[in-house]
Amino acid sequence: MDRQKLLMIFGGAFAAAALLTWFLYAQTVAPKKDKMVTVVAAAADLPAGTRLQKVHLKRISVIENIRPKGALADEAMALDRSLLFPVTQNEPILSNRVSSVTGADGVASLIEPGKRAVSVSVADSASAGGLIQPRSHVDVLFTKTGSMAEAVTTTVLEDVTVLSIGRTVEAQTAVPTTGGAAAPTATPSTGNRSVTLLVTPEQARVVELAKNQGKISLALRNPKDQSKSEEVLSVTSETIDPGLFVRTAKARAMSGGRMPSRALLNMPNLKDDKAWAALIAEDPAQKPPAPPKPVEKKEPPKPRAIIDVFRGDRHVQETFQE
Repeated sequence: MDRQKLLMIFGGAFAAAALLTWFLYAQTVAPKKDKMVTVVAAAADLPAGTRLQKVHLKRISVIENIRPKGALADEAMALDRSLLFPVTQNEPILSNRVSSVTGADGVASLIEPGKRAVSVSVADSASAGGLIQPRSHVDVLFTKTGSMAEAVTTTVLEDVTVLSIGRTVEAQTAVPTTGGAAAPTATPSTGNRSVTLLVTPEQARVVELAKNQGKISLALRNPKDQSKSEEVLSVTSETIDPGLFVRTAKARAMSGGRMPSRALLNMPNLKDDKAWAALIAEDPAQKPPAPPKPVEKKEPPKPRAIIDVFRGDRHVQETFQE
């Protein structure tokens, strides 16, 4: 084999090795060009309940492999549909975050199927000092007003979602505090405000009855706390004033009024001095003796007959009794 053929063989092997090396380098080190797709996104920050129009939408490109599930690819699929949740600028519009094509517009589209929106009027002092915001989770407390003996507070609903505060369906923007942490701003209020709750039809009837029979207040709870009590939670006046019923019963007994059953009140006979002394922790031996009863004076019997007797110049009356 001559020298020229050897050079050609070595030259071909070198070229093949160089091509193979470049190919492997391009596959492992060189940046890859991913396939891009176009989806519909928000042109600006949009609150929940917004009815989408062309001015609210724009198209952006995303990598096909990381395209959000349910992202709308055509603007026509998003037009005239309402947002169920707020979206930020450049965030893709997802099919599960907008109302159905035939769904109701506005805030009504935020109501989940099978739920109802019921509003109650509460003051800041009865709603966690005004800290309750849309999407908060609350317990509904009902207080029956009346005398102290009749008053009672009951937890009628637990873990209820707040749909809106007045006409606001979004939580207020967080503002930085002095410590650097962000805290939600409370909705300003000078009196009662309307709080709309998302409840079932049965719970809606409970709320309507409660707000027409007494006073309703809301207790703010952690949204991650989904615990519920298996029994009805009620508090009566006896809880804050344990001696109320005893004093009421004693007052009725002393005034001669009709007293409720002692077995119902679970208390001893208050007419018994020893029982009353034991109830108020008095020593019966140290109790001053009762004053003696006054002796009644008996009137002499009335005469049955009086006769005048004249003996000379003397006049005497004789009394005769039976």
